[in-house]
Amino acid sequence: MEQNKIRELSIIAAKSRILGLDMVHRAASGHIGGSLSCMDIITMLYNGVMRIDPSNPQDPDRDRFVLSKGHCTPALYPVLAQRGFFPVEALEMFRRVDGHLSGHAEMKHVPGVDMSTGSLGQGISAAVGMAMAGKLNKKNYRVYTVLGDGEIAEGQVWEAFMAAAKYELDNLCAVIDVNGLQIDGKTADVMPTEPLDEKLEAFGWKVLKADGHDFGSLQEAFAEAKTVKAQPTVILAKTVKGKGVSYMENVAGWHGKAPNDAQYEQGKQELEAQLKELEAH
Repeated sequence: MEQNKIRELSIIAAKSRILGLDMVHRAASGHIGGSLSCMDIITMLYNGVMRIDPSNPQDPDRDRFVLSKGHCTPALYPVLAQRGFFPVEALEMFRRVDGHLSGHAEMKHVPGVDMSTGSLGQGISAAVGMAMAGKLNKKNYRVYTVLGDGEIAEGQVWEAFMAAAKYELDNLCAVIDVNGLQIDGKTADVMPTEPLDEKLEAFGWKVLKADGHDFGSLQEAFAEAKTVKAQPTVILAKTVKGKGVSYMENVAGWHGKAPNDAQYEQGKQELEAQLKELEAH
């Protein structure tokens, strides 16, 4: 990937992190830790991978995205807004009772959201259904979904994995946000799921690995996924929960907590410094 493209994506992600932090602080509620960890993945999808048209969000031939870890809208909504699906100013309505930007992904009123999600384990099933529909209707769109590594303790996830392999859904690409933490602590302690690569291979998936904060690594993985035939692909993306905010990084307590005013100011200063450095080069 060219350096100019990497810089462009990095700036979009940096701005999205600031917007996500603003949203959660303003609402005094939201899931910031896991949103910061998957921000680069979603930025890559909407700005370098998926075939989409913000002026026609219901295009039947568009690629689809399902945020299976549906509570991480502080990542999804800022990326959608910057991509042009709705005004950035609309993010101020996040989690307000008089608006539609709910805490979990909502498709009825939010342009660009392809599936309402939030009940963990269900998003991947919806993505499998979309991919299967594409096959049956002889469409060439692709379906992408992002899951949390805590979410995959859900049994429904593995039923979906089995179905995707059975029906050879090579138009489906799942990304697991492997940050190692969930609301109750380390995933390895709460419900160990490793070795994920061996388990998913045994379930019939093509397994790829990527650095979830490296756009070059992500681009290579998504490009390879498009070449896979007769089986679905999963990208195990290694990430840092709370990425970009020093006191949030690798701290499980920031799974679903809003920063107070002092914490917000510190976090915003850190993220703005990162953005300034990117824009200077």
